[in-house]
Amino acid sequence: MPRKGMRILCFPSKSPSRASSLSPATPPPPRINFSDSMIDQSIAAAASIISKWNPETSPYANVTSLFYQNKTEAMLFLKRVNDLQKAMHLLPSQDSRLLQAHTLMQIAMKRLQKEFYQILSMNRAHLDPESVSSRASTRSSTSDYEDDDDLLATTGYSISEVEQVSSIAMADLRSISDCMISSGYAKECISIYKIIRKSIVDEAIYRLGIDRITSSKINKMDSKTLELRTKNWLEAVKISMTSLFNGERILCDHVFAASDSIKESCFAEISGHGGTILFGFPEIVARSKKSSHENKIFHLLDMYTAIAQNWPEIESIFSFESTSAVRSQAVTSLIKLGESVRALLSDFEVSIQKDSSKLQVPGGGVHPLTVYAMNYLCLLADYSTVLPDILTNWHPPAKSSLPESYFDSPESDDSTAPAISLRFEWLILVLVCKLDGKAKHYKEVSLSYLFLANNLQHVVSRVRTSNISYLLGEDWIAKHEAKVRQFAANYERLAWGKVMETLPENPTTTVSPEEAKGHFKRFNLCFQEASRKQSLCVVPDPRLRDEIKLSLARKLVQVYREFYDTHEQRKQPGSFVRFAPEDILNHLSDLFLGESVGVDSSSSSSTSLSNPRHRV
Repeated sequence: MPRKGMRILCFPSKSPSRASSLSPATPPPPRINFSDSMIDQSIAAAASIISKWNPETSPYANVTSLFYQNKTEAMLFLKRVNDLQKAMHLLPSQDSRLLQAHTLMQIAMKRLQKEFYQILSMNRAHLDPESVSSRASTRSSTSDYEDDDDLLATTGYSISEVEQVSSIAMADLRSISDCMISSGYAKECISIYKIIRKSIVDEAIYRLGIDRITSSKINKMDSKTLELRTKNWLEAVKISMTSLFNGERILCDHVFAASDSIKESCFAEISGHGGTILFGFPEIVARSKKSSHENKIFHLLDMYTAIAQNWPEIESIFSFESTSAVRSQAVTSLIKLGESVRALLSDFEVSIQKDSSKLQVPGGGVHPLTVYAMNYLCLLADYSTVLPDILTNWHPPAKSSLPESYFDSPESDDSTAPAISLRFEWLILVLVCKLDGKAKHYKEVSLSYLFLANNLQHVVSRVRTSNISYLLGEDWIAKHEAKVRQFAANYERLAWGKVMETLPENPTTTVSPEEAKGHFKRFNLCFQEASRKQSLCVVPDPRLRDEIKLSLARKLVQVYREFYDTHEQRKQPGSFVRFAPEDILNHLSDLFLGESVGVDSSSSSSTSLSNPRHRV
């Protein structure tokens, strides 16, 4: 082709004559755009599968579930809907194809609503919070695998059929919610979810025995009923935190992962009310005036422990701002429970101080007040994990009203000791001082000291064999064991001193027959009198009983044996020698058993704690 021809073809002339040869009324030829082509293809592809599964035009589609019938086609359905949504964004508002796309989208959303409802309703058993929580726990402990086949191939671990169905249902729900939310139909999806899941949570709460209750109703309950309600509540908290609310939060977060605001709204409406009722029960019990039964403090501590131990889960599960009322209610219950526990501890202290019983325990045994108080304190020490929080900043009151002999010296006073340790030490001190007053009711001073030895020994024994030992320490125990030995020594001196005085200071010294006869006669009379009186005494603690017997044997029998052997060698007449050394030992071995008197360490009393749930 000539160069001129090429120039004319590639670069047309701009001369007026050439331009005027084209008619201005003739429109330019249509311009084929790649996007238009893709839009048409997306609409056509969407129309094909959406029409196929339109429940209003297809009887088959009306009675068949897309996601259960053909999972591959269900995923293709979602892809076509997403492509349709993208195409709609590219179409101008006046484009006639936009109306067709809108119509198809409405049909598709009705289909997905139906599928979403069917999956939720047909999988109530597989999507119960316990199954969801169990699956989440399995996943977290075996790492996050993409699917169950990966889990089986990598670890050899196969999840149960229930968990597998739960996994599939959760994945389908999330796929549908993602599609509906991105398509602008979140409201319809949320409405279905809230209705079905709230009914599941409400039913579970009802079965757990959680309902709104008033203080007046609590006050009308008898102790057994309230105890049963408390036990039910403790079990409900355990299930709620590990399964019910935990599983519901996991499911909600998974299904609506595409929108933080939506998953918050759904979880708050589904679980917020139940959570508030659950953690409101302890506050109502704590506020109630029903405090006559002695085990109330332990029920309150059980509830305090349940909330405190589950606090990380409460914060995590109800972390949304819209569920802050649940967290606030749990905190309020903790505060009220703590206040009630402190009040009941004060009442316990006052009840000891005001105990006006003038009961003289036969034989100087363990007083019922000692048994009751130590049972109470030993059970209380089992809550040493939460009591420090409750007793924070507690300081013992002034000691001026109590005997100075029971206090440590000022330089040994540990002002830095934990409040819980100070509290237990103080309450035991109040008890011991009260027992000191009760000891004065005995006419025999020796019996008063035996009473103090028995009761303090019971206190020390219970401290040593309970959690109180960790609070008070070995030094406290050693100090009070020394006091027990001191009381026992005073008893021996007063009860058996006259018997010992009948024998000469040096039993091996040779004395005249008349003097020896006088010693034996006085010994016989005093020993018989002491044996008669002390046969009524009781020492319930086997260790203390053996220690007193051994001490008496060393002080009495050894001296008597030497005196007896010395004068037996001189062949003194035996008419005035009534007891051989072995007879003295036999008499002493029979002392302090008091099987029919006193209160044994393991015995109960009318005022002892009676709850079989607690260790006594």
